[in-house]
Amino acid sequence: MEIAFVTPAIAIRDSKDPDGPALILAPGGWSAFLAGTKNGEFDL
Repeated sequence: MEIAFVTPAIAIRDSKDPDGPALILAPGGWSAFLAGTKNGEFDL
């Protein structure tokens, strides 16, 4: 996973497929993702 802070968004892509699609998040979406990860909301 590669993460780039490209104002005003955050871009995320698969480092093994750099020519593939990227996920673009607004800062609020990125913050919500980080909070959910820290809180274990995405545990399988």
